[in-house]
Amino acid sequence: MISYAPLWKTMERRGATTYTLQVMGGISSSTIRRLKAGESVSTNTLDALCKVLDCDLTDIVEYLPEQ
Repeated sequence: MISYAPLWKTMERRGATTYTLQVMGGISSSTIRRLKAGESVSTNTLDALCKVLDCDLTDIVEYLPEQ
């Protein structure tokens, strides 16, 4: 399972909000809703998040094996 928990921590450290993601990253409100719900997003979205937050992919997502 993919978790976006690191994204919210990275945003907090960077002082970013979902509004920041929308305005500076061009990420739609529906995509932000998907992130909050833990649903899948495109690699283009992950790329945009890395750019706007100036971070690596591991700062946004983590893999949690199902047990």
